[in-house]
Amino acid sequence: MYLAVALGLVAGFLFAASASLQQHVARRTATATNTVGELAGKSILRPLVALIRRLVRHPIWLAGWFTNLLGFVVQAAALHEGSVALVQPLLVTQLLFAMPLSTAWARRWPVFVEWLGVVLISGGVATFVLVREVAPAAGEANRGRVVLAGLCAAVLVALLVWAAAGRPQLLHATLVSVGAGLCFAMSAVLMKLTTDDLLHRGVLATALDWPGYCLAVSTLTGLVLEQGAFATGSLSAAVAAMTITNPLASYLLGVLAFRVKPPSSPGALAALAGSGALLIVGVAALSRSPTVRKPDAEGETRRDSEPLEPTQRYGGQVAEPSSTPDLG
Repeated sequence: MYLAVALGLVAGFLFAASASLQQHVARRTATATNTVGELAGKSILRPLVALIRRLVRHPIWLAGWFTNLLGFVVQAAALHEGSVALVQPLLVTQLLFAMPLSTAWARRWPVFVEWLGVVLISGGVATFVLVREVAPAAGEANRGRVVLAGLCAAVLVALLVWAAAGRPQLLHATLVSVGAGLCFAMSAVLMKLTTDDLLHRGVLATALDWPGYCLAVSTLTGLVLEQGAFATGSLSAAVAAMTITNPLASYLLGVLAFRVKPPSSPGALAALAGSGALLIVGVAALSRSPTVRKPDAEGETRRDSEPLEPTQRYGGQVAEPSSTPDLG
C-alpha cells in the first residue's frame, strides 16, 4: 500500500509539472491565434484539432507532453501496486506541487489562500491514506461492470461537450474540464487492466485484448479536452472541475467496477466524507489563487456575460480568425 501511495505522489508531481508547461503554451498559442473565440463557439472539435496541431510543434509543450507520459508510467506502476480507489484520489496532490511551480513562474511568495489550500489538501490526503478501511488497497476487476461504466462515461462526456458549445467561457471551461476528468478516471481503470494484462499474460495477449485500445481512446480524448479547457482562459474553473471530477469518479469506479470491500463502519464513512470535503475545499482554494486567476483577468467581464464570438478584440484591434497562424 505504501509503495502505491509513494508512486501516486510522484505521479502527481509529474502531472503538475506537465500541466504547468502545457497550459502556459496552450493559453499563449490560443490567444495569439484567436482560438479562444473559436473554442467557445458552436463548433468545438475542429478548433480543438487545429489547436493540437499547433501545440505539437512547440518544444515547451512537447516537454510537457513527455513529462505527462512519464507521469502515466508512474501512475500505471502505482495502480499495479494498489487499487484505483486508492491511487487516483492521491493525484489531487498535483495542485500541491503546482502551487510552488506557479509562484516560481510568477516570482512571488504564496499568499494566504494558497497556503490554506495546501493545508486542506494535505489534511484530506492524510485522512484518506491513514484511516483504516477508507481506501480499498486492492481488488479484481469485474470486466462487465467496466464495460458498462465506460459506455456511461462516453455518453456523459459527449453530452458535456455538446452542452459546452456556444456557452460563456467560464461555463464552457467547467463542462469541458468535467468531461476531461471523467476520461482520466476511466483511463485509470483501463490502465490497471492493461498493466495487469501486460505483466501476467504477456505482450501478445495484451495486444489482442480490448482494454489497451480503449485506454488509448480515453486518454487521448481526455488530453484533447484538457487542452481545450486550458486554452479558453478560464484556468481556475478548468483546474477545479478537472481535479475534483477525476478522484471522485475514480473512487466510485474503483469501488463499483472492482471486487473490493467499500468502507462500511461509521468511523470509516465519516473519515471518507471528511477527507472528501477537505480535498474539495482545498482544490477550490488553490484554484482561486492569484497565479491561477491571472490568465482569466482579461476576459472576465466577457466570460461571465455571454459566449465569445469568433472575432475578439486584442489591444483595441479586431482580430479575425486565421487558418494559418504564425507561431513565431
